[in-house]
Amino acid sequence: MKELTVEANRENLLQVQSFIDEELEAADCPMATQIAIDVAVEELFVNIASYAYGDGKGPATIQVSIHKDPKAAEITLIDDGVPYDPLAKPDPDVTLAAKDRKKGGLGIFMVKSSMDDVKYEYKDGQNVLTLIKNL
Repeated sequence: MKELTVEANRENLLQVQSFIDEELEAADCPMATQIAIDVAVEELFVNIASYAYGDGKGPATIQVSIHKDPKAAEITLIDDGVPYDPLAKPDPDVTLAAKDRKKGGLGIFMVKSSMDDVKYEYKDGQNVLTLIKNL
């Protein structure tokens, strides 16, 4: 497992994505899968940077593991911010027109739809969100 810890702010998104992409490329991850992972991580990291610490600052840790059988990438995002389970909200009704839907939730819905598994837990005072995508 490889790990990167950065301050949770939007300016560090490129560093986070470069870190993940390096691991995915080393695992011969297909480009379409890498793009799906990058989009999901962007959504989640920006949410952490925007909401986890309120007006304050704090760390975000990104862990990447590549599993061999079955071949999959496991990406975990960890923050010390306010407890928040993004998976607890019901999915938006995407059959409704955008103007008729409640605001919010579409990004997490997209993450859940594009990954093979998404898990959340609050452990030891930290939000731990794990993505699994088969390669």
